[in-house]
Amino acid sequence: AELGGGTGIISLLLASRKKAGMIWVFEIQEAFSRLIARNAALNGLEDRIGVVCDDIRNADANITQGELDAVFSNPPYMRRDSGRKNECDEKTVARHEVFGGIEDFCRAGARLLKYGGDFFVVYPPERMAELFDGMRKSGIEPKRLTAVYPDEMHRPCLILVSGKKGGRPGMVVSPPFFIKRNGDSSAEYEYVMQNGEFDELYKKV
Repeated sequence: AELGGGTGIISLLLASRKKAGMIWVFEIQEAFSRLIARNAALNGLEDRIGVVCDDIRNADANITQGELDAVFSNPPYMRRDSGRKNECDEKTVARHEVFGGIEDFCRAGARLLKYGGDFFVVYPPERMAELFDGMRKSGIEPKRLTAVYPDEMHRPCLILVSGKKGGRPGMVVSPPFFIKRNGDSSAEYEYVMQNGEFDELYKKV
């Protein structure tokens, strides 16, 4: 399942590359939900992408017809009362915690996952502590952290974190992931774009 689908691009890419048999996309905004369904149909993926127009705080395994192997999310990064609000309400909802904070997303993931299932999330590094706290309170143990850097000269702009429901303590920190090196797209970035997954260097335990 994807929590907060937006336009659905990530789920569409995963389904088209056969990374999952069935993906349930939770998206509270009706316009985006219709767009995801339309894009799935246009790409012949309507039997592999189920769209749920609802608040992620209502998500549970009854909706998805059973517990899931994996849940992923690129949740809103900004607190409800912080940052400049976009004039477009849709963008405000996508970027601010209007319908739940990170702990709500973690709890939703835990309700959907089977024991031992995997939880994947993209989040800003400055809110890492809140993410880990939310995961552990939800029974999801952080297992892998990859910091994403725009280039060699800047601090990380994102963190990619995976966790396991009911997992034991112990986390692997991957090598840094650079989007660019020496002004050009890095080899690791190009590999992800071409293959839809990390190369082996970022999978080692």
